[in-house]
Amino acid sequence: LKTSKHIYKIPSSQTKNYMFKNYKVEQKESQWLFWFLGVIIIIAIIASYIFRYFQKRAFFDKKEKLQEFRAKSQKDEDEAYITPIKSNLHFKDIGGIDEVKFELEEIISFFKEPNKYKSFGVRMPRGALLVGPPGVGKTMIAKAIANEADVPFYYQSGASFVQIYVGMGAKRVKELFSVAKKSAPSIIFIDEIDAIGKKRDGSSNDEREATLNQLLTEMDGFEDSSGVMVIAATNNIGVLDDALLRAGRFDRRIFVSLPNPKDRESILNKYLNKVSHNLDIQTIAKNTTGFSGATLATLVNEAALCAIRDKSSHIDQIHIDAVKEKVLTGKKQAQILTKDQREIKATYMAAKAFVATYYDISFDKVTLSSEEFTPPLNSNALLKTELISYLHLNLCGFVLCEYLYQNHSSSNYKDIQNVKKLSEKMIFEYAMGGDVFGTQEKLEMFVKQEIENISTLLKANLIVLDEIKKVLVEFESISYSLIKEKIK
Repeated sequence: LKTSKHIYKIPSSQTKNYMFKNYKVEQKESQWLFWFLGVIIIIAIIASYIFRYFQKRAFFDKKEKLQEFRAKSQKDEDEAYITPIKSNLHFKDIGGIDEVKFELEEIISFFKEPNKYKSFGVRMPRGALLVGPPGVGKTMIAKAIANEADVPFYYQSGASFVQIYVGMGAKRVKELFSVAKKSAPSIIFIDEIDAIGKKRDGSSNDEREATLNQLLTEMDGFEDSSGVMVIAATNNIGVLDDALLRAGRFDRRIFVSLPNPKDRESILNKYLNKVSHNLDIQTIAKNTTGFSGATLATLVNEAALCAIRDKSSHIDQIHIDAVKEKVLTGKKQAQILTKDQREIKATYMAAKAFVATYYDISFDKVTLSSEEFTPPLNSNALLKTELISYLHLNLCGFVLCEYLYQNHSSSNYKDIQNVKKLSEKMIFEYAMGGDVFGTQEKLEMFVKQEIENISTLLKANLIVLDEIKKVLVEFESISYSLIKEKIK
């Protein structure tokens, strides 16, 4: 066959090899089968990749959904453990809180009559901090607030947020607020908040800082916390981080001190009202200086057990005397003062109360049961005169007791340490000794001079100091306003 291009095509079946012995002939086989197989293979490879892709995607989607389901289940399980505590406590059931009851009742009013405050543009405080020594009833107060306000009460201890793994504490805080918001208005109570709220000093503790940051975020209003109030309790406000104490977080601070004789009488009446006794409650109240409400409860309970052992039908003074030492040994915060100890302690605290008032160092009241009643020095720049006023505050009790009794109490240990630290900083770090190079000799001269200065001030006001001491002996506390009146 001859084509248009003068090319001849002869079927191979019609030819023999010898016919082309003297000719160079190119033979071509049909390629359609090769190309068909190639296309099939390529399609199969592409289909295989597509199938494997969708298979993997389905697997990961299923795994992701399973993880989401597990996370949701875990969250629901975690939140199920966060349940409100029902309290049947009322303020009338708690003795010795008359001085703080006004502030507590105002908090309750926020919950009961929110519109009354909203009409004035007043918002409910985000947080209230209960400050006071162990056993004064901070947890009982928080429970009474929740019961009186008739709102859900969520109790958590600071230690419960301390976790091994980073992020777990913050997760618990978030879950706690999430549950509280769902049942708002509500109260979250964090006992011993210093477990997570201590000052950040730069040391590595990522878990505690993450937990604290989450708490700050929840309280700060970045997330809607309307209707949720956080009440926290601490024994030592001085260790808490500044960010936690600033306005907008713990707006209100309520100081709950150890009970005075009148408070102790009220507390004892509540506990002894439930048991048969033949006691002079007023005398017991006067002889239990330094006892907290919890310690008094223990005293009554131990005395009742002692009466049962004696097969007595009621509690007598002999039972109180028999267990008082046992209670005292078990409770370090309780101090039974002898007559001489009480006299020296009252003199010591009278000096501190007078000097704090004289130098206008802010405080509310001074009690016989606690040496700490003024705020610590802040981190702002202070003048030499201001530092000297704090130096005199820590020196005055020692100086007055030395002058009047030539005797001292071991309870002045902390004040003496403060004197040493502050005077060393003034001489060696702040160059307040007259030149830049402080020496040990200048330090000693400086302290001796300030002892003379505060001694002169105290000797000139012995009559006022004696009046303050008498009030402390009788009532175990004295307010700033009353001291101010006596100084005038």
